[in-house]
Amino acid sequence: MNEMQDKENPGPENRGLNHGDPVRVSPSQKGAGRLPLSRKLCYAIGGAPYQMTANALAFFLQLFLLDVVQMEAFYVSLILFMGRAWDAVTDPVVGYLVSRSGMTRYGKLIPWMVLSMPFAVLMYFMLWFTPADTMSPAFSFSWYFITYCLFQTFMSCYHVPYSALNMFLGGDQRDRDSATAYRMGMEVFGTLAGATIQGQIVGVYHAKTAQTCGMLNSTELNSTSPLADTVSNTRRAYVIAAAVLCGIQIVCCIVMFLGVKEHPAPLSPLGRTKMPFFSGLRCIVKHTPYVRLVFGFLFSSLAFQLSQGNLALFCTHAAGFGAYLQHLILTFLVTATLSIPMWQFLLVKFGKKTTLFVGLSCFIPALISLASFKSSLALFFAMSAFAGSSLAVLYLLPWSMLPDVVDDFKVKNPTCTDLEPLFYSFYVFFNKFGGGVSLGISAMSLYFAGYKPGACSHKPAVITTLRVLFAPAPVVLLLLGMLIFYFYPINEERRREIKRELDKIQRREKETREDVNSAF
Repeated sequence: MNEMQDKENPGPENRGLNHGDPVRVSPSQKGAGRLPLSRKLCYAIGGAPYQMTANALAFFLQLFLLDVVQMEAFYVSLILFMGRAWDAVTDPVVGYLVSRSGMTRYGKLIPWMVLSMPFAVLMYFMLWFTPADTMSPAFSFSWYFITYCLFQTFMSCYHVPYSALNMFLGGDQRDRDSATAYRMGMEVFGTLAGATIQGQIVGVYHAKTAQTCGMLNSTELNSTSPLADTVSNTRRAYVIAAAVLCGIQIVCCIVMFLGVKEHPAPLSPLGRTKMPFFSGLRCIVKHTPYVRLVFGFLFSSLAFQLSQGNLALFCTHAAGFGAYLQHLILTFLVTATLSIPMWQFLLVKFGKKTTLFVGLSCFIPALISLASFKSSLALFFAMSAFAGSSLAVLYLLPWSMLPDVVDDFKVKNPTCTDLEPLFYSFYVFFNKFGGGVSLGISAMSLYFAGYKPGACSHKPAVITTLRVLFAPAPVVLLLLGMLIFYFYPINEERRREIKRELDKIQRREKETREDVNSAF
């Protein structure tokens, strides 16, 4: 009802304060306080498509290109690294274009998301489609590289404005933290749904491939046999899984569009930024809390993505649990989903920085035990669950800390407004850059170790490389990330100071509006 009244009586004061938008007025302007649960849920559901596709790609794309498409590891490394590098570069560009765009009747950020989603869905489907049973190396590389880059571009046009939308939901710090928790819970659930759907559909055929390889090895036949029937069925399964995930992405986008409205925040009027790209970039990189948070997130994300990207190959070729791959991934992600409320509770009770250190530390012993010992299947499942609990921290904490950094920047730089899309786009940039580096390093290392696409068994150098990529390298990267997080300056006391400063600004804005109203 309040929003209907605002539409009927926009008033010149509202038009001026909201940069020409007479429809959407912030809760602070209307006197409203808390963020409705329905808006939090619809916002959270909008985050599922990105994580659903990103983790399906992280778990299965390298395996798909190597063992199903049967592409040389060198070309796979080029696709994964160059594709993610392209994706990372597009994020700041999209962020700047979003910040330069104006308000519409549907908002400033949401139109970007709605218009880009159909193209992202189409490219995602084409990425898992195999044009022909046999393809030349040049054609297969071109097909998957171009499709991968187009998908990542359109998904950036969706995810960058979605990430920045957290700042414009309405409410205060506590509401944003709560919305972030809902979002991360839904994103982990999206990850779970994506990996489960993809894993259950294609996992059956990967298990049959492993069984066929065992029969070939036991009869001492050629272990590099193409296994034509099994590979053909596996390709068909990947297409079916992609179609199912595409449908879910469309539904999530529609729910977000219908349930979320944008609301200007203190010092964030949702206007069209007038600051040039490089001037805004200089302002952002000079903000010390942001730099430390970004690089801590970069190394931690790189550690998780390096381990995650090699999980399928490690289970299949090093641990000997390829037949249980989909169940291991399911255990990993179910634990991550169920752990979100626990980490949110600890976040509120002990603070974000302390909870971050505790949660990330859990990942180290899990990886070491999985890679260093001849594990039983039961122990492998248990350690996968333990690692999944730590994954929930990486989903929740850094994204919960970023709004605090943006608020700190706004308090210290009140004249630099509407830079939120740039903050979030560079944050996403470093996350994707870390993913591109991890996948490129993995595929290139396997190439030099002598990995043979489609082979049932590999020489010891390949197995050793998989073990190193799965555990020791991620542990070192995670320790570097935790070292950088140690110097992150925004603790709970500073968060309270920021909240007091924003409250003062909000009161001054309210008094100014009241003076304008009395003048009219």
